[in-house]
Amino acid sequence: MLRSERLQFRKMEESDIEKYHSWRNDVDVMKTTNPAIDLYSLEETRNFVETIILNSASSKSYIIEEREGNTAIGVTSLINIDTKNRNAECIIDIGEKEYWGKGYGTEALKVLLAYAFLELNLHRVSLRVFSLNEKAIHIYHKLGFVEEGVMRQSLYRNGQWHDIILMGLLKEEYLSKHKV
Repeated sequence: MLRSERLQFRKMEESDIEKYHSWRNDVDVMKTTNPAIDLYSLEETRNFVETIILNSASSKSYIIEEREGNTAIGVTSLINIDTKNRNAECIIDIGEKEYWGKGYGTEALKVLLAYAFLELNLHRVSLRVFSLNEKAIHIYHKLGFVEEGVMRQSLYRNGQWHDIILMGLLKEEYLSKHKV
């Protein structure tokens, strides 16, 4: 089981669809992670989860739970897993706002990276982050991610253009930063 001091991961299940749906339709949750702010019907969310999350051969998605009480607080995924080249992209959303700003996202990402590098033996993990999400950028740098590129003015939010920053972390960089 994937876990840390305060968190545990479990595979996303069909019973999580309604909780995920509430996060997916919360603009505060999605504005810093989802390029397309929209409202989704429960059926659209169900189709997305069943097709993209549950039945994907190239991704692994987990519900992030607070260990005390088994409370679902978010979701994290490794997507576009390329087993030949040992690469994947990571995604994380803390959907429960009362858990924001308390280190849960950082802790969950540490668990995901340990799994990616020490269990799946990935060579590289990448991510995309919106330039307006300064807190996340700070966390990613702290965890060792390096900026690799910028998709200039790729996100239109609240009447303004923002960049999407591409970041990556190599296994050797992870191992030197996180003594294992």
